[in-house]
Amino acid sequence: MKKRPVIGLTLDAEPAGGWSKLPWYALRQNYFAAVTAAGGLPVGLPHAPELAAEYLDAVDGLLVTGGAFDVDPALWGGGAPHPKVTLKPGRTDFELAATRRALAKDQPVLGICGGQQLLAVALGATLIQHIPDEHPSDIPHEQPNPRTEPGHEVVISPGTLLARITGATRMAVNSAHHQAVKSVSGALVVNATAPDGLIEGIEAPAHRFALGVQWHPEYGVDLADARILRAFVEACR
Repeated sequence: MKKRPVIGLTLDAEPAGGWSKLPWYALRQNYFAAVTAAGGLPVGLPHAPELAAEYLDAVDGLLVTGGAFDVDPALWGGGAPHPKVTLKPGRTDFELAATRRALAKDQPVLGICGGQQLLAVALGATLIQHIPDEHPSDIPHEQPNPRTEPGHEVVISPGTLLARITGATRMAVNSAHHQAVKSVSGALVVNATAPDGLIEGIEAPAHRFALGVQWHPEYGVDLADARILRAFVEACR
């Protein structure tokens, strides 16, 4: 039996209150289930930036998850945070340290939703702080329908890693974000866009596998979603 590659998943963090009287970590079960279905062995990574190198030495790849929070604009020269911006500094500090370590080692990295934005910032990109203000659109990027359903389509750029993985020129995606990648650095290529021109996917060609998608492939809204996760896990072998 083939050994499953170990995939480190970044956890979300919540303050005391609600589910626990003490601060707690959480992550939707479908992140873990989707990685397992793709052939990986998923493990959660606590937020300890000083241990990022040791964590990355213990796993075969890094999946940077999404969440209801934003990357601090101070990290990419974005000025003061927009009133709609929510920060989780401890989480972002760890995710940046882990992502930079993975990239330095050329370990596979998959960034999902906010994880794509984190990967973009790690590679010199800038972000849109609040889509309705900076990129008004008829497309509701925070879709009103359930995340288990598509919100809109994306167009996939030919010749990219994403195009090779999906074998598609378009795919249906769910959409749950108020920020997006604004402009990419020379290290990055845009591999998918929404019909309104908003950047929906990025990749770093100089790395073996460094891919970001703005949607949530762990929900399996489109058949190509499973291909993305399988390709990531295979790259981690």
